[in-house]
Amino acid sequence: MKILIAIPCMDSVPVGFCQSLAQLKKIGECSLAMNAGSLVYHSRDALAIKAVQNDYDYVLWLDSDMTFPADLLIRMMDTLQKNDLDFLTGLYFRRQSPYSPVLFEKFELNGDLASWKNIQELPESGLFEVEGCGFGCVLMKTDVILDVQGKFRKMFEPKNNCGEDLAFCWRARQCGYKVICDPTIECGHVGHVTISRDFYEAYKQH
Repeated sequence: MKILIAIPCMDSVPVGFCQSLAQLKKIGECSLAMNAGSLVYHSRDALAIKAVQNDYDYVLWLDSDMTFPADLLIRMMDTLQKNDLDFLTGLYFRRQSPYSPVLFEKFELNGDLASWKNIQELPESGLFEVEGCGFGCVLMKTDVILDVQGKFRKMFEPKNNCGEDLAFCWRARQCGYKVICDPTIECGHVGHVTISRDFYEAYKQH
């Protein structure tokens, strides 16, 4: 089992991310690839092509402003394989108000415009399907990349008024894939403060 840990980034990354990455427990044959650049979708495309060309079975996408538990990869792979999934996201929240989960219950393309709706209330337990997610913490089979590349060629190019992550989710769904979230896999989002689920729940009470 070959896994590429793919990280698009700028020239520098937060200390919290570096600490999380250093403590990440590896499984199988893991390789780390970082691609620095100002256009995130170019970096994601380059990393996706690397995964395909080097015959990786899975890609773990991590954004360079995340914090995450040391057993993140182990838990995500266990969930993916036990439930026969292709595309799994963890849970994290926007680092600015309104601090909502970076998960979308609706994502549609209407002509030249995209529209979406953030999930506001999380299910109490269990996996659930979303129509889009951020790519801060995503594990997918490389087959998803191959199929999206084969059908659309441009994998992560932003679509109309939405970002590269939602554009890829839309393309993956057009190829028949489901985007599944495991809300027990929680990551922090580094901003002025680290946004976590507890922070979000406290924010909603005010």
